[in-house]
Amino acid sequence: MLLVKVYISEKEKEKVTISKYLQGQFAEHLGRGIYGGLWVGKESDIPNINGIRSDIVEALKKINIPVLRWPGGSFADQYHWRDGIGDYKDRRKIFNNSWGGVVEDNSFGTHEFFELCRQLGCEAYVNVNLGSGTVREMADWIEYVTAKTGSTMADLRAKNGHPEPWKIKFLGLGNEAWMGGGYMRPDYYADVYRRYQTYVPEYNGDIYKIASGPGECDFEWTDKVMDIAHSFMDGFSLHHYSLTDTFYNKGDAVNFDETEWGSLLYSAKRMDDLINDNLYHMAAYDPEHKVDLVVDEWGTWLEAEKGTNPAFLYQQNTIRDAIIAATTFNIFNKHAKYVKMANIAQMVNVLQAMILTKDDKMILTPTYFVFDMYKFHQDADLIDAYCNNGSDISYTISHKNGEYIISVCNSSITADEDVTIKFNHKLGAPNYSKILAGKEMNDHNTFEEPKNVKEESYSGYSISNNEINISSKKMSIITIKIPVAE
Repeated sequence: MLLVKVYISEKEKEKVTISKYLQGQFAEHLGRGIYGGLWVGKESDIPNINGIRSDIVEALKKINIPVLRWPGGSFADQYHWRDGIGDYKDRRKIFNNSWGGVVEDNSFGTHEFFELCRQLGCEAYVNVNLGSGTVREMADWIEYVTAKTGSTMADLRAKNGHPEPWKIKFLGLGNEAWMGGGYMRPDYYADVYRRYQTYVPEYNGDIYKIASGPGECDFEWTDKVMDIAHSFMDGFSLHHYSLTDTFYNKGDAVNFDETEWGSLLYSAKRMDDLINDNLYHMAAYDPEHKVDLVVDEWGTWLEAEKGTNPAFLYQQNTIRDAIIAATTFNIFNKHAKYVKMANIAQMVNVLQAMILTKDDKMILTPTYFVFDMYKFHQDADLIDAYCNNGSDISYTISHKNGEYIISVCNSSITADEDVTIKFNHKLGAPNYSKILAGKEMNDHNTFEEPKNVKEESYSGYSISNNEINISSKKMSIITIKIPVAE
């Protein structure tokens, strides 16, 4: 048994806030993420509110989704918003050339997205078409969404059934502009970004503008875009997917061995270095860190399930994915001073999803439960967060509303480990204590057995005055909430 001791000192008074937006979600027009997932249509026999599937919404509301990114991803740079408004029968049908060339009927558009955000109670992160669109198209869209009645675009919105404006909290200007978003060179993209952001109208409060960042460790991109455009942006994006090998040999989502467990975890932990390195390069042009780092795509990318359309990126989700999610959250929380938003890819039926559906059936994945356990860290004061390649243990410790929140992840496939945390204050009795654990390294939920992996009550801890000892099982995530004793 390895004993890990963490001594909490005056460090807990630094008051770095763990942004709630680090637990953001992403829904792209890809595979069955929207159609057959979130959107079933108003005429569906599956219970829905305004065409949006009710059981999914109710499940997602429980994990306190703070923000939702849409319509992409790669799809954003082929998306023309006027195709997705007005009467359904008049909406333009297109081929989704980003994901499989299937027909996109645009029945889920602007009104449906903001209705989804309303039902979820989350903020909107809209990614505009910088690759194949125009500045005027972008400006008209923002006016359509956010302007009060009186202008042509606002009146068109009212005519289409929504007189009151919505609010865009976050705006992405392009997606992976170095690749599918236009194969641009960094200095060219930086100039295009500067031009587009000039014409972002703000009718309904400030809009937080996010520039397309590098392909992981392309620091030439980071340097040039920051040098040319950093004073015009609020956030700078970073994408990183966890792989067992390469994009051409991603590994199976369920049938994997110990080596693949380790390689996927190693890939996930690279997030720590990528954040550090990009922040270092960003600081050369923005030493006061006025520009936040935004990791608006992350998660595991494994082989699509056999028998499904490979372009739909439908993969199962095991306890390994849950370990990756918790490890990644601990990395984000470690960098909470400078990383302000992150969006897992993706919410339903795509890549590392929260929910999988099959007709009228729905299952919650192990990753869903990690979000449920870590939601208590949203907008909490960071005390400490730790993740290191040399340790199987990673953790986050925060403070909010008179409570300590402790989340510990043990990524070992063989060994239980003890974690001892010593605070400056006497501890009360925990009012929440849950564990998510696997018996086998590929444990997962299926439509036939939907509760193989789920949160359970946890009692494997002991408290003595200001110290807690946590017995962390192999392949597990634990969250405990402890009031500070008076």
